[in-house]
Amino acid sequence: MPTGVHLRDARQQLFDAAERILLRDGPNALTSRAVTDEAGCAKGVLHRHFADFDAFLTDLVLDRAAQLDTQASALREAAGTGAVSDNLVGALTALFGPVPVAIIPLITFRDELRTRLREAMPGGGIAILAQATKAISGYLADERERGRIAADADIDSLTLSLVGGGHLLFADRDPGPPSTAAVSRFVTAVIADAVRRPA
Repeated sequence: MPTGVHLRDARQQLFDAAERILLRDGPNALTSRAVTDEAGCAKGVLHRHFADFDAFLTDLVLDRAAQLDTQASALREAAGTGAVSDNLVGALTALFGPVPVAIIPLITFRDELRTRLREAMPGGGIAILAQATKAISGYLADERERGRIAADADIDSLTLSLVGGGHLLFADRDPGPPSTAAVSRFVTAVIADAVRRPA
């Protein structure tokens, strides 16, 4: 292994390796040895950049959660354009892509990781699901301000239904993620009473 690898490059290399293991083998297969083997580097590289494996996993989750901000921004920018249901279908498909869905059970299985994430993200919520909740809630509120969602719509309940149900739809990826039609049926049913039809 060459020496002098830049910190940022090494971190990204390790994160990408962990992501591949998660997608291929699931959270139980994710160990420090598996990550460094997958990355093709010495085990010491991981411990040179992170205090321990849970610190590595915490940074991995925070890094991938931050990437969801791009999808959240795109969703908020879509407010007022297209159909509300289509915007939500696209958002759920992006927010519950393969990597976010693989990370959620990792958080669930590791007590120390959840503890560290709570310290890093005050305010509660499970990383990934918290980002999805914020994105959907913000979008629905924007659409309510534009009159495309009913003024008396319960944004919190709609958000909970969309995020919780969306996660269940996407969590079972055998034989694969749900079809766009299935996601569309789900979204349409959840928001049916809240969406204002154009005159």
